[in-house]
Amino acid sequence: MNIDLGDIGQLIHLAIAPAFLLAGIGTNLMVLTNRLARIIDRSRVLEDRLSSDEHEHDRVELETLYERSHLINRAITLSTSCGLLICVVIAALFLGDALNLALSKIIAGCFVLAMLALIGSFVFLLREIFIATDSLARRAKMVK
Repeated sequence: MNIDLGDIGQLIHLAIAPAFLLAGIGTNLMVLTNRLARIIDRSRVLEDRLSSDEHEHDRVELETLYERSHLINRAITLSTSCGLLICVVIAALFLGDALNLALSKIIAGCFVLAMLALIGSFVFLLREIFIATDSLARRAKMVK
C-alpha cells in the first residue's frame, strides 16, 4: 500500500465535486426541515382550535397539512439517502485508490442512485409546494 502524494492530490480533486454536492444536499435538507417545522407548528394551532371549536375549514386545512407533511418526510428521506450515497462515493474513491481496488462500477452505481434519490426529493418538494399554493388559493376564495 504505497500511496504517492500526486495520486492523493488527484484523488482529492476527484472528490471535490461530490463534497460540494454534499453542501447542496445539506442546504436542501435545511429547507425541507424548515418547511416541515412550519407545517407542524400550523397543525398544532389547528388541532388546538379544533379541540375547542368545530370548524370544517380547519379540518380540511389540517388534512392538507397532513398530506404535505408526508410529502416533505419522503423528500427528507430521499435527500438524506442521497447524502449517504455521496458519502459512500467519496469513501469508495479513497478506498479504491488506497487499496488498489476496482470500484469504478460501484462508485458509478452509487452516484446514479444518489442522483435518482435527489431527483425524487425535488419531485416530492415540488408536489408539496403545489399543494401548499393550491391550499392558499382555496382559502383566498373562501375569504371572498
